[in-house]
Amino acid sequence: MTGLVIVTQDQYRASPEDSLIARYFKPLATDPGAFALVDDAAVLSSSGDDIVVTTDAIVEGVHYLASDPPDTIARKALRVNLSDLAAKGAVPAGFVLTLALRAKEDGWLRPFADALGEDAMEFACPLLGGDTVSTPGPQMISITAFGRVPKGRMVGRTGARPGDRILVTGTIGDAALGLDVLTGGAAAAALATDPVAGQALVSRYRVPQPRNVLALAVRDHATAAMDVSDGLAGDLVKLCAASGVSATVDVTSVPLSAAAASLISRNVVCVETLLAGGDDYEVLCTVPPAQVDALLAAGRAAGLAVTAIGTIVAGQQRMRFLDGQGQELVLKRLSYSHF
Repeated sequence: MTGLVIVTQDQYRASPEDSLIARYFKPLATDPGAFALVDDAAVLSSSGDDIVVTTDAIVEGVHYLASDPPDTIARKALRVNLSDLAAKGAVPAGFVLTLALRAKEDGWLRPFADALGEDAMEFACPLLGGDTVSTPGPQMISITAFGRVPKGRMVGRTGARPGDRILVTGTIGDAALGLDVLTGGAAAAALATDPVAGQALVSRYRVPQPRNVLALAVRDHATAAMDVSDGLAGDLVKLCAASGVSATVDVTSVPLSAAAASLISRNVVCVETLLAGGDDYEVLCTVPPAQVDALLAAGRAAGLAVTAIGTIVAGQQRMRFLDGQGQELVLKRLSYSHF
């Protein structure tokens, strides 16, 4: 028979995992429902709202480069999930974190945890719990984020209707160009004499800007919405498929940064690179014509550009992307693929 071993509190020694959590992540667990990370579960109060749940993992070599600074990796891990909440019209409530680490080095974990804590505070999305594991690599960070919306008010992908206008926030294609700069592609060579523009594109790749300031306006005015993570063209196809509609897009209306527009005009990259590039994390939504001005005004009030780029049409025929002369552009690639 196995004897019962009684371990007193004085005899208990924290495991390396417990010590890591206490040192780097316990200070981030500010919500009372996190129980200061001493429990193996958390409580998230619904307050009568619907709870919106989203999860995204970022993997070294797939979603970020091994050479990326740890603070930018932390911000990207949380912000890609906050972007999903924004597109659903949800207010952030908290998140859980899973870390698969090769090593427990303070030089990496300290800036990672500090940046994660800063973003958790900025976006009012506290850490609720999670898990840490060891891996031989590549490293992986997975976050599941929770948000709140009034009951039945989440903005899904299925509500787009013929006649709705297609709107998008910010600018499109910068993150794909930023990755090209980091990996020494055509954009890197073209911007060699303009390091400010190159760094701005790199920043868009490394640190997304989730559009949570527009979440309530999206909830009030949009019929369907999603965030642009895998490419504007491909993500719009997904939204239309879910709604059982199609669309016509005026490619010349797609908002571009000055750097992206310059690279297009110089034939360094083609428009397909921008429309199919991933990691934009802008909000893509459909809005009835009578509501468009209200959403545009909400964007201006928030200091955020919102642009109408096309129209939803009836039927499920192939989506049309039109150039400045009204001629259809045939895109060989619509989005980034994870597989």
